[in-house]
Formats: sequence, structure tokens, C-alpha cells
Amino acid sequence: MICDTCANYAYDDDWECYVCMVNMDEDDYGRMMNSGKDCPYYQDGDEYKVVRHQM
Repeated sequence: MICDTCANYAYDDDWECYVCMVNMDEDDYGRMMNSGKDCPYYQDGDEYKVVRHQM
């Protein structure tokens, strides 16, 4: 997984660290980790990706 570039990966002031903001329960997380596939909730946080593609 590439959490560092995901739009759902944000800094939490209460915990004082970066956390995934997706509301996932333990079962969802376990299935995702065991499947070996990419996170289904991943959203590219690069706002300029479309602009670079158009150039």
C-alpha cells in the first residue's frame, strides 16, 4: 500500500501522527491485508496530476 500519497491519509492533531481517515472496521482491514491487493479506498492526493497530463 502507498498510504503516504493517499488523500485519505491525514495528520490527526489528537493522536499527533498521520492516520487513515477511512472508517474501516477490523474485518475490512483484515480482508484488505490478506488479499494482497491495493487498498480499495486509495485516492490519489496529487491535485496536479490531471494538469500535468493535459500539458
